[in-house]
Amino acid sequence: MPQAADPGPGEILVKIRSVGICGSDMHWYVDGSIYGFPASYPQVLGHEPAGEVVALGIGVTQFQCGDRVSIEPTVSCGHCEYCVRGQHNNCLSSQFMGSPQLPGLLREYATLPAHNASIVPETFSYTQATLIEPVAVIMHMLELVEIRPRDTVAVFGAGPIGLLAAAVARSAGAQVLVTDKLPYRIQMAKHLGASVAAPIDQFREAVLDATRGRGVDISIDAAGAPETINTALAVTRPGGTFVLIGIPNHAPVAVDLFSLQAKEIRFQPVKRSNHRSQPAIALLGSGAIPEAIVTHRVGIDAAPAAFQMLAEYRDGVGKLAIEFPA
Repeated sequence: MPQAADPGPGEILVKIRSVGICGSDMHWYVDGSIYGFPASYPQVLGHEPAGEVVALGIGVTQFQCGDRVSIEPTVSCGHCEYCVRGQHNNCLSSQFMGSPQLPGLLREYATLPAHNASIVPETFSYTQATLIEPVAVIMHMLELVEIRPRDTVAVFGAGPIGLLAAAVARSAGAQVLVTDKLPYRIQMAKHLGASVAAPIDQFREAVLDATRGRGVDISIDAAGAPETINTALAVTRPGGTFVLIGIPNHAPVAVDLFSLQAKEIRFQPVKRSNHRSQPAIALLGSGAIPEAIVTHRVGIDAAPAAFQMLAEYRDGVGKLAIEFPA
């Protein structure tokens, strides 16, 4: 790529130090598309970054060179109907870093709006700071869905987003039940505190047994597969809530609308993080999110092999971060 431009008014130049790899990055990598929208090659991936401010544009007073920052990947206009409502993720003119709209952050330097950055505490490593963006997605979920003490919460998919959702639900006092298709991820969920963790083909029976036939209050789908979505609807109690965070691989998706309607289940999709970095930083700082979710750290030269390892679910990989030299 060309060298990043000097920051203009209201912008900063950031030296990237670490980038977490997200499930949506893997959709672009494996499928070449997300929900029918094709990749545009060459496309730079990565939207869970942390780095260091190295230059300031005119008018930027909230940062200094040397500040450690995380980056919100959605660039929104700030003045449309949805931004004014606080729904930045629904801004009609928004652009997302790591999509065909804007290059992602798997690059050494990036120039971006200063309001898309947040100060990272000195106690955080750069790789821990890459968790801010995915945790912000879960914090946005909590803007839409209340998780209360003693709720039962089923999480479908024990990848990074699923494990983060499970950790946040546990911190709210809920009983958490987790399923995945991969045995090592089921073991990770158990290790991180799930009261029930079972394969998807055994999960319905396990949930009904754990809830004495009632079903769970909230189901969170972090996989986006028809099997997980429909099993989630099957185990959600009447009047409960189904949350969709996972992105389906292909459209359309066969969904059991009868169960959704017959049990009057609330269906709540979640889109991105809605600029919820500050509560995410606070939650990470509290210790509620175990850094053990990050199982692998590799240098930028190993990134191609790392993407392939993620695609093949090898080496017990959970969350993977790609680190840049200082």
